Order: sequence, then structure tokens, then C-alpha cells
Amino acid sequence: QLEEAITPRTKMVLFSSPCNPTGSVFSKEELEAISQVIQKHPQIITVSDEIYEYINFLDQHTSIGSLQGMEDRTVTVNGFAKGFAMTGWRLGYMGAPKWIAQACIKIQGQFTSGANAFAQKAAVYALESDLGPSMKMKAEYLKRKEYVVDRLSRIPGIRANQPKGTFYIFPDISQLFGKSYKNYQINNSVDFAEYILNEVHVAIVAGVAFGDDNCFRLSYAASQKEITAACDRIEQAVLNLQ
Repeated sequence: QLEEAITPRTKMVLFSSPCNPTGSVFSKEELEAISQVIQKHPQIITVSDEIYEYINFLDQHTSIGSLQGMEDRTVTVNGFAKGFAMTGWRLGYMGAPKWIAQACIKIQGQFTSGANAFAQKAAVYALESDLGPSMKMKAEYLKRKEYVVDRLSRIPGIRANQPKGTFYIFPDISQLFGKSYKNYQINNSVDFAEYILNEVHVAIVAGVAFGDDNCFRLSYAASQKEITAACDRIEQAVLNLQ
């Protein structure tokens, strides 16, 4: 599919692993297959978003830039928000061939310069310290993920996927299309998201925002108490649909 999508005008292949919103993770073998295709086309640069590197339930993270032949063809994007719970501090980084990095500096210096001092100090500490707290956090996310998958899988009309990383799940709700409750008619993911928000006060994201109108995204980066309450409310809302 990748090979068929490439044209002479293709300049970049952009992907994330682990992935938002599905929680999918590319294996080393899959990345090697992707790299073999890309290396046939010298004009293409790969941009790999690896912000969820430490929330990977497979316990093996592979960067495509580490594969043979890809080191000079890859821009690796990462940051501290997810793996070190520094969300909102807006501190990220990239690794790239020098000529690309220098070009990015020209733009970054005019648009996004001025990373605050305390976030930079925290980033240094995060990189140089033990990853134990991050791994403990990942283990907790894994338990929450298993709970959410189990709960949503038991709700008629919802088909839950099995995330391999991140803290999102991206279930399919197409079986609910055509159903209604009160003044709500569910014909797409936006209808469903608005229904869940307005009727049971749970905030989810419509899948159409990510290119799949049959799904919705739910984050389980919340307390177990909040996750349980959210699943209870979603279940009741779905059961009310006729």
C-alpha cells in the first residue's frame, strides 16, 4: 500500500508509533519493510513521531531511524509530555540529519523559541535519572487499558480494539448508527460524541477527526475511579439507544 501511494511528488512519509489515536505499535519487522520501500525513493524523508516511546506495552520500542540505511533519511520527533508526565510544559525535541536540523532551527527560532527554564531543567533530570517512575506509570496504564477494553467489549454495539501502547482506545461504533434516544439520532461519530457528552457528560473525540468516522477515541489517562464512572455512563447511554 505504501509503495502504491508513492508518486514522483512524494517528499515525506509521516507516522507515529505508538500511535494516537489507535494505540497501535509498529513492530521492528514492519518498520524494516517500510524502510525497504522508502529507500527505493531517495527524495523521501521519513518523520517518525515517537512521543509515546515509554508507553509501549510490547516492551520493545524500535525507531525506524536506527535501521540500516535510514539514519540519514529519518527525522525522529519526541518529547517529555507523555513518558515523563510533563504534559502542558510543551517541551519536545527532534533528531535529524544536520542539514534538516539546521533548516528547522531557522523556523523554530522565529516561531517557537523560548522554552521555559524549569521545563528544561526537568527534562535534563528526566533523561539522566532512573526510568523507574515512567515504567511504573506504564504498568498502571496497562491495567487501565485492560479494564477499558474489557468494559467496552461487553457493551452491545461497541467493538473495542486492542491498543499496544499510548493511553487511548479507538473503538468501532458503526453498529450503533441508525439508532436513537430522545432527540438524538446516531448517524456518525460526531453524533455519538455529542450524545455521550450531552447526555452522560463524558468527553470523547469523534473518530472523523482522525480519519475514521466509524470510531471514537477515549483516553484512559485518568484515575481508575473516573474511568469506571465513564465506562458506566457510556454503557448506560448505549443501552438507551433503540
